[in-house]
Amino acid sequence: MKISRLALGAYGIALAVIILDQLTKAWVLGAIDAAHISHIPDGYRIAEVAPPVFNLTYVLNTGVSFGLFGGGAGRWILSIFSVVVAGLLAWWALRADRRLLVAAIGLVMGGAVGNVIDRIRFGGVVDFLDFSRTGLFPWIFNVADSGITVGVILLILDSFLSERRTTVGAAHEKS
Repeated sequence: MKISRLALGAYGIALAVIILDQLTKAWVLGAIDAAHISHIPDGYRIAEVAPPVFNLTYVLNTGVSFGLFGGGAGRWILSIFSVVVAGLLAWWALRADRRLLVAAIGLVMGGAVGNVIDRIRFGGVVDFLDFSRTGLFPWIFNVADSGITVGVILLILDSFLSERRTTVGAAHEKS
């Protein structure tokens, strides 16, 4: 089976998200300089970058996105689920025919894999981007979470745009 340039684009975006995610997490963990990740308390303030708007704050998230459904055997269930989702997205990328869709798939796929790596290594996901003091966004997140969020927004946008193209094309055929 020949892999299209669009599919390669999705895989490249996914790889870029994974690398950026893992590099930033390694940088954050290195800045903390802890002997073992389990000794770092959640909420550990690494740096005040632009107080009170943006800080670097360590949290080990054992749940899904933004800490939902965390703990226990959930680590492996969430890991397996994320790998299955990434696999389905990789398959979808082979059939994708629009650049926006490919970008969205790559972002979500890369974010899912980036967080799985943490779940397997640490038992949870390393989060550190903290905008919580603004009162608008109470969660602490990471690059992988950002990839997933932006990717889902792009999937929704692509859905609306492709639906509109179909509707506009059908209107032209009737006239």
